[in-house]
Amino acid sequence: MTQIPPPGSPRGRLAPSPTGALHLGNARTFMIAWLSVRSRGGTLLLRMEDLDHPKNKPGAAGAALDDLRWLGLDWDEGPDIGGPHAPYTQTQRRTHYARALETLRARGLAYPCVCSRRDVEVGQSAPHAEDGLFYPGLCRGRFADYEAARRVLHPGRLPAWRFRVPEGETVRFEDGFHGPCAQQVDALSGDFVLARDPDGAGYMLAVVVDDAAMGVTEVVRGDDLLPATPRQLLLYRALDLAPPAFIHVPLVVSEEGRRLAKRHGDTRIGALRAAGLAPEQVIGLLAWWCGWAAWGERLTLRELLPRFDLATLRREPAVLTPQVKAALKIQDAGGDDARLSSK
Repeated sequence: MTQIPPPGSPRGRLAPSPTGALHLGNARTFMIAWLSVRSRGGTLLLRMEDLDHPKNKPGAAGAALDDLRWLGLDWDEGPDIGGPHAPYTQTQRRTHYARALETLRARGLAYPCVCSRRDVEVGQSAPHAEDGLFYPGLCRGRFADYEAARRVLHPGRLPAWRFRVPEGETVRFEDGFHGPCAQQVDALSGDFVLARDPDGAGYMLAVVVDDAAMGVTEVVRGDDLLPATPRQLLLYRALDLAPPAFIHVPLVVSEEGRRLAKRHGDTRIGALRAAGLAPEQVIGLLAWWCGWAAWGERLTLRELLPRFDLATLRREPAVLTPQVKAALKIQDAGGDDARLSSK
């Protein structure tokens, strides 16, 4: 399964989530996505991915837009300015996901599942997907329909919808940064969740439906999502949709190589703004992490545009070192190991 970007100018996207404040790791990935599209005169849209209701933080969506603008990023379509593919907020697009789920059901590619996460964990015999658990298809063919599955659960619990992964197939694609990639999805993750409610709204399905509907031709995101890409490619094919080109870039991590957490210091863009830093300082630091600027250099995004070259992006993760913390006035915060939102 290969990916061939369509001809014409690129259409990229920024997809913040209101599950937490925008931090340095998010900002670096969004900056690369912005530079990639703007350097080629393309169109950029912003989509608010707010389906994860329990984790959504009040005011986080508006704060993310403010932080992005403060850094100098702009977009041509979005929830604040509209566009031909509105709405640009996922919770307002549920009917699109429900239609896609119905298509998969009609094609025999989606089925209801009553297994809890604990049920799946108990059945693990070996580590599988980096970003989830292996599901062996326990509910494949078990129920005649959704209501039959619902009747075996306690009140208040709902069945999930899972995608029936083809057996024995290796999904192959060319990543714009990592090069050739391959994964046998049925062996690594098994049948994966499409939605956890009957309306058909779940992250994996939603991003596929939205990127296709909005004409996105290029997706730049963190390489923690690289293992999820083959599953999404299976959905593109199952729904007769053209996939975008994918570019997965290294994350920002702590000195121990872990994802940023509160104990590593306050790396929120809002906190850096409140500390009196200029956006040029932050962009300069993000560019230095990428290999496109000298240490201590201050830059606007427009000044950085001529330097953008994906081929020279550093291959290793960006590290939040004491030197970086000092430059950005970030203080360590002991005790709390909660992760910052990285989506």
